Amino acid sequence: MSDDGRVEVAALRDILQEQEFEFTEDGDTFHLELPGVRKLKTPVRLEVGPHSLIADAFVCRRPDENFEGVYRWLLERNARMFAFAFALDALGDIYLTARVPHSMINGDEIDRLLGSALSYADDAFNRILELGFATSIRKEWAWRLSTGESTANLAAFENLRPTD
Repeated sequence: MSDDGRVEVAALRDILQEQEFEFTEDGDTFHLELPGVRKLKTPVRLEVGPHSLIADAFVCRRPDENFEGVYRWLLERNARMFAFAFALDALGDIYLTARVPHSMINGDEIDRLLGSALSYADDAFNRILELGFATSIRKEWAWRLSTGESTANLAAFENLRPTD
């Protein structure tokens, strides 16, 4: 990495500390978790590359079913998002990924970037689960109803509740 890259790493470290994020650092890469509402935690990796800052946020594991429906829904959102786009890894797990210029390594832009990652992951999470894990959610509803277990955390999926 060039001297400029080391300067950018130091600047990102300072910004994350200033904004009171808990993070770990491994060379030019930072790992942190963003707290959400629907998705309780969104792990994020920020890497200062030679020409850009790379941001990856884990959204959801590979859907169990309806891959085409899930991936279509994600692709339709990509055109409306700032900096990030939904992407898949080799296993089919869903991520948000962004590449932005080093000039965006400042307090306001890092706040905007991380806020976008959190918003996109949190807003998409339940819909991804509904589209890609409907059978499992229906089974969970049925099991909880039959055993008297709490269904409070299934409230977002009332439309998948068994009718019998």
